[in-house]
Amino acid sequence: MSTSESSPDGTNVTHVLSHTVPSTLGVTTENLPDSYIVTTLTATTTVTNLPNTHPYAFPVHRLPTRLKDESKTPLVLVACGSFSPVTYLHLRMFEMVMDYYTEHNREYELVAGYFSPVNDCYQKQGLAAAHHRVTMCQLATETTSSWVMVDPWESLQPNYQRTAVVLDHFHEELNVARGGMTLSDGSKKPYKIMLLAGGDLIESFGELNVWAAEDLHHILGQYGCTIIERTGTDVYDFLLSHDILYEHRNHVHVVKQLIYNDISSTKVRLFIKRRMSIKYLLPDPVIRYIEEQKLYQT
Repeated sequence: MSTSESSPDGTNVTHVLSHTVPSTLGVTTENLPDSYIVTTLTATTTVTNLPNTHPYAFPVHRLPTRLKDESKTPLVLVACGSFSPVTYLHLRMFEMVMDYYTEHNREYELVAGYFSPVNDCYQKQGLAAAHHRVTMCQLATETTSSWVMVDPWESLQPNYQRTAVVLDHFHEELNVARGGMTLSDGSKKPYKIMLLAGGDLIESFGELNVWAAEDLHHILGQYGCTIIERTGTDVYDFLLSHDILYEHRNHVHVVKQLIYNDISSTKVRLFIKRRMSIKYLLPDPVIRYIEEQKLYQT
């Protein structure tokens, strides 16, 4: 369940039911980084950093303090999008890329993931207000993940922010303000920041007047992209046919879905409008929040 209240300093705080890490995963509090918090079934997780929280603070509560393998580069993945509402597919994307970088890539160690909900000025059909979308993402991550966070910075800006600018923001927070990740000898190693995207977003790279060429060069050349292949999307064929993607193909990582999941926010909104069940499509705290706030009903 979720409840909201105001703290003594006026900060909006949401409490959500949390859970333990399953013992079958072999995870204990002893071998988790200090920044990971495991709570009991009856405990509550305090979700702060809501959109009206001030002043803004970049979320780092799940950012590990050390690399497991210091020969690798710490990798942070950023998922930009509407998340109206966030679904299990959005969450599942992060788990698929964790498997990919654990099993198939010797260069990077994936240390954290972030949702960055789009600004209200994006004016997409079916877009709930930013404070709702950020809260739903926080409810989803704080109750289901131990390493994914939500950064509300993009949603708090006075106007729409291009994806290239959002990635620059993460670079500023992680590599300029924090100086990178601290190694055992006290030195710092810069984080590799990369865009996490579904195959449908990558297809939009080829649509006329949607992406500026200079932004694509900046995103793919400076940061890179990890793409989740979706049903009916031939990412490799698109890579071959798209000049800018092909130029930066060494910075593009394609992750295949071994179990296909076609949950979409559009279908979820339609289900809600038609008074159909959305259970098992979204985390329960997100469903409760949608019901409490009466979102997507018209």
